[in-house]
Amino acid sequence: MTGKTDRAALIKRVEDKRHQDAVRALGLLPLAGKAQSKAQSKQGQADLLERYQIIQEFLRTSRKFGSQRQASEKLAARIGMENLARTAHFPDPQRLEWAVEREAIADLANGSVTVAIDEVSDSLSLTEKGEPNITVLKKGKRLKNVPAKLKKNTEIKALQERKRGITRQASRIRKFLEQSMCRGDEFTGSELKSLLSHPILQPILFQLVFVDLAASDSVPTYGYPVKAGLQNYDGSVTKIAAKTRLRIAHSIDLANSKEWHLWQQQCFSTEQVQPFKQIFRELYVLTPAEQQGQLKGQPQGSVRYAERQVNLRQTMALLGQRGWVAHPEEGIRRTFHDENLLVWIDFEEGWYTPTEVEGLTLNRVHFTNRKDYKRLDLDAVPPRVFSEVMRDLDLVVSVAHQGGIDPEASASTVEMRAALLRETSRVLKIKNVTLQEPYALIEGSLGSYTLHLGSATVHRQPGGALCIVPVHSQHRGRLFLPFADDDPKTAEVISKALLLAQDDKIQDPTIVEQLL
Repeated sequence: MTGKTDRAALIKRVEDKRHQDAVRALGLLPLAGKAQSKAQSKQGQADLLERYQIIQEFLRTSRKFGSQRQASEKLAARIGMENLARTAHFPDPQRLEWAVEREAIADLANGSVTVAIDEVSDSLSLTEKGEPNITVLKKGKRLKNVPAKLKKNTEIKALQERKRGITRQASRIRKFLEQSMCRGDEFTGSELKSLLSHPILQPILFQLVFVDLAASDSVPTYGYPVKAGLQNYDGSVTKIAAKTRLRIAHSIDLANSKEWHLWQQQCFSTEQVQPFKQIFRELYVLTPAEQQGQLKGQPQGSVRYAERQVNLRQTMALLGQRGWVAHPEEGIRRTFHDENLLVWIDFEEGWYTPTEVEGLTLNRVHFTNRKDYKRLDLDAVPPRVFSEVMRDLDLVVSVAHQGGIDPEASASTVEMRAALLRETSRVLKIKNVTLQEPYALIEGSLGSYTLHLGSATVHRQPGGALCIVPVHSQHRGRLFLPFADDDPKTAEVISKALLLAQDDKIQDPTIVEQLL
């Protein structure tokens, strides 16, 4: 800010040494351009875009390090983005991100960008879903790939690299929107309208349910964003004003609306694929035991997953991606800055690093105030935060189970698959499948079957297990799942249920031999 450090030196320290103070300082450096309107000048916009991309690349490449270093580098990148947003006169880093990334693909919003060399043209464009696509033509005929002699061409390589950059940008957008839903970030009606002009954001936002944060004495409005307002599951549209406060609806909001099942039905009926789990997101609420579990007025935390043995290496890999950090001699914790909350995971054996012990036994999950570390009653924890914490723990005890993958899966996963199977059966008018969690009971023409919704194990009644071996790669693009997450086990469960419901049409000889 005082001119003692120049821009080139800061960038070199970030890229060569991964110096975290340089990342923070990069956002404080004044933008290039005229003093009157640096952020609006072309030179200032180019400088802003370059610095933004450097910070994002620093954050992306931090994944190869351990959880503690990831946490410190994420914090440095977060502060750097906050500094850059203030320098460029944006209210927060999120608005800066939308503006910069929209500017980066402004030329693609109105058409394709084409590089022509001799008789070959290489065009980069955006599909209706906001995905980058490269088309190669030679004399009007479409080619699968760029000819070998042109692959090293500078312009062609730049176009290919730009496609990879846009793909990473779309991935960041989906991740941010999911984090925004978990944090409860608010948007105004005018901001949402502006975001819908973003060529990559628009198709993603169209697939998400928003909630209008109406006054406490009225009923909130839910709907998909459209140009006229918010569209309900029944097709009706409610107009929203410029100052209307909106939020991406969390599963706790959909549950409170009493119309969650109707949103799920609408999602299946229209074959809508969401960028992440929202309508079918797992929900965790306080159990009666947790509500009454306070002893002598002292908050005791949750013992929902007590006595579960987990592999520590897998646990840290899973939790590290979700903002949890391992602290030496303390344990694993996650910080919710906006709510001033700390969440701690206790183990019965104390705390050891993954290099010292293979497995540990979960004990309690504690919620404390971030300022004074006083423990909180579970009913004082925001329901959205509680649900997301338990969702993380449920994933851990299911995937990082000490004996490998837990064949029973998690309770929330079973419930989610039951909802998917119920809606699939309704849409396809299949009436011989009934749900009795954790099983699906199937009355086929050749026999009766039970399908475990967690492990996908099939048993014939009466009789032994049926061996139906899945080929997980075959479900992609063929079996409808209402979210973009690649979940092969869920696809296996749904596929087996549909297969056995019409067992008289099975032609695979290895399966038919077991049925006859």
